[in-house]
Parts: sequence; C-alpha cells; structure tokens
Amino acid sequence: MAREDIIAKVNEMLAEEFEVEQSTLLPDAKLKETLNLDSLSFVDLIALIQQTYDINIPVEDLPKVKTFNDLYDYIESRLK
Repeated sequence: MAREDIIAKVNEMLAEEFEVEQSTLLPDAKLKETLNLDSLSFVDLIALIQQTYDINIPVEDLPKVKTFNDLYDYIESRLK
C-alpha cells in the first residue's frame, strides 16, 4: 500500500472516529493533543489501527508513536 493511501485512509478514519476536521491532522502534529486523547482513547485508536490494517502493535512500541507522521511510518513499516 502506498504511503499516500495510508495517510488518506488513516486521516479519514480518525476524522470520523474522533470527530475532528481532516485539515487538523497534520503530519507533525501530536496525536494525543490533536485528537484530544486520554490513555484509554489512545488504546482505542491503536485497536482501530490494528483491526483496520490487520497488524499487531506491541505495547512497547506505543511510546514511539507520537505524531501522525510516526503513525504513518509505523503502519507503512508493518505492512512491508
């Protein structure tokens, strides 16, 4: 899957799930702050990504995912 497709799909999904405008989902923006996520909501986001892309995201990898770019990079690396 091309990176552009990952970005488009993730942004569309997150905008709908967390009721935010896609225009606020900038690559360098912080995930938790932009989506107003607490710890439980962040776990929900990770579960949604895992289900959508049929990938496993180990708990120890969660601290690595801080920005939207980190999330796109992570998904892209797991799909290869």
